[in-house]
Amino acid sequence: MTDRVTLFTAMQASRAVGGVLVGEASALIASVVVDSRKAGPRSLFVALPGEKVDGHAYVAASLRTGTSCVFARADHRAAIEAECLVLAREKGAALIFVPDALVALQALAAAYRQRFPRLVRIGITGSSGKTTTKECIASILARSRHIALNPGNLNSDIGLPLSVFSIREEHEVGVFEMGMNRKGEMGELAAVYEPDIALITNIGTAHIGILGSRNAIAEEKKKIFSRFNGVQSGFVWEDDDYNAFLKKDVRGEVLDFGPRGTQGLRVARNCGLRGYDLEWQGRAFRFPLPGKHNLTDAIGAIAVASRAGAPDDDIAGGLASVKPLFGRSEILEGEYTILRDCYNANPDSVAAAIDLCDGAQWSGRRVYVLGAMLELGNASESAHRAIGERAGRSAADALFFFGTEAKSAFEAARLEGFRGLCFFETDIDGLLAALRAYLKKGDLVLLKASRGMELERLAEALLPTNTAKD
Repeated sequence: MTDRVTLFTAMQASRAVGGVLVGEASALIASVVVDSRKAGPRSLFVALPGEKVDGHAYVAASLRTGTSCVFARADHRAAIEAECLVLAREKGAALIFVPDALVALQALAAAYRQRFPRLVRIGITGSSGKTTTKECIASILARSRHIALNPGNLNSDIGLPLSVFSIREEHEVGVFEMGMNRKGEMGELAAVYEPDIALITNIGTAHIGILGSRNAIAEEKKKIFSRFNGVQSGFVWEDDDYNAFLKKDVRGEVLDFGPRGTQGLRVARNCGLRGYDLEWQGRAFRFPLPGKHNLTDAIGAIAVASRAGAPDDDIAGGLASVKPLFGRSEILEGEYTILRDCYNANPDSVAAAIDLCDGAQWSGRRVYVLGAMLELGNASESAHRAIGERAGRSAADALFFFGTEAKSAFEAARLEGFRGLCFFETDIDGLLAALRAYLKKGDLVLLKASRGMELERLAEALLPTNTAKD
């Protein structure tokens, strides 16, 4: 979103969002930012209120660095005009006042996306696996088409609209993940993007502390289909216990994906930490990401890419060339082998990681480092307790629990009768010291926690020259 293509003039932007424009109507917009530190020439700065800072306090700073346009809330107009109107006129910039800056950002992104009616829009949501599925689909489709996709996991009510502005005329397919952590957010994203093909990876427990129940999560995720008008296609996991609910009353075709529902696929062999040997329409290849959860994501990618018209050779070749993303099923080798899977965590993904390591053929010891799972709200204690019980029944030789919330998991593992070393710590240095004292060459180490626990610090300390296994 840093190229010099003009997205809008200030007047066009104001009309698209129903704003009140003050200043230079012909000011040009080539990028959209929500961080004033990223504002620069020909940028639109959207002043959003945050938990710690309010973007309206940085409008003047953004104008001084050259931003050409600002979205600000109408109820801040008097203060902003008093401070910034002269500055805006000196800089040839525009101020656009709107009832809600976030709503205006989303409306502007929707207006921009509508300029590309030939773009095939693919959307992915779910409690886990969104980013991996997106990357698998992108790896397939990029072999023969120009694609646009949101970088990293810019998938929220702010991130998705910002990502939409990266679409260009040459793009044939958009591959965008769509995340949510509050009620109503998925409907907003669907209105911005309006996917032609949409996939729900699963209905799990991520953000259950905010939404309150899996039923509420399912209701929210289903809204990815809310802009269907009868010609679009959706996919849901064949064994999801919300499968029937997700399909009901959708104006469009909703199909199953999975080992049974995805025709032409055969899982030839589970290769443990090295992934899976697969066959697709008679083509044999190795999918390099380990674990049933990653296999499910790959199958979802096959279903979506096939519906989008990808050739069979592209599907096989694209999946064979997928690389693990940071903190997601990375295999790091050195004195120990580390499975670094600590970008995010919820009860479902932690259980999947434990299952993967339990099932791996391994001659050395298994050491599971399980950090706290965040954003679980009132369900946190029971969820951690369940994970502790699961870990206590696992094939691990040692369990290391990290973080205040993980104490209930530690206690549950001991009550489960776990026979190996069971350790609890809230300080990363103490945890690292305990690991160094315990580990020996040839151990398999699982690092699994929510991103906020920053467990990747352990991998960097234990394997300072680590290398990822392809």
